[in-house]
Amino acid sequence: IPSLTRAATIALEAGAHGITVHPRPDERHIRAHDVFDLAALMRDWPQAEYNIEGNPLHNLMDLLRELRQHGLPVHQCTFVPDSVDQPTSDHGWQLPHDADALRPLIAEARSLGVRVSLFMDPVPQAMGAVRALGAERVELYTETYASAHGTAELPAVLAGFTATAAAGLREGLQINAGHDLNRDNLAAFVRTVPGVAEVSIGHALISDALELGYNATIKAYLACLAR
Repeated sequence: IPSLTRAATIALEAGAHGITVHPRPDERHIRAHDVFDLAALMRDWPQAEYNIEGNPLHNLMDLLRELRQHGLPVHQCTFVPDSVDQPTSDHGWQLPHDADALRPLIAEARSLGVRVSLFMDPVPQAMGAVRALGAERVELYTETYASAHGTAELPAVLAGFTATAAAGLREGLQINAGHDLNRDNLAAFVRTVPGVAEVSIGHALISDALELGYNATIKAYLACLAR
């Protein structure tokens, strides 16, 4: 309780474009069997994507291998450099420092037929290094944008995200975004930052769903994107 497959079904019926899970080693966000239950559900929703995020140096790669061995759908994996004891993701990969560790894992994920996105800070000059590693997308870590929203610092902070997304697009990357995005700040971000293909929203969406319900919440976020 609650049933995650039921929650996912309601979200997908309301028009959600995909489901994201973040199975940390201590399973405080989601348990391993939930990952497989949701993957099985996603077979009935071929128009939607299943994105699994986490640290590939911990448990993420084992989950990917097992999912693919069982023929279960995984469309994207998002590599996030969180530590085991970290409360939540709070920084992106540091390149070139992390490049040697990431390179073979990116290659393996792609060999399994899974798109790879790297969780990155808004650093334009890092986009070339991401592409050189073989990743196909970046997920821009948007906490600094959310913190600056409604303040005098917003234009400068947003300019950094715009420049990073533009640099990524020039390198042939696709652009995802996530962290602290909500109904108040989402539309302005997607309207300003070029080429955003996907946003992952967890905490704010569930908080809104406590008041509005899953169905109305999903439709509200889709309306933000439409704006």
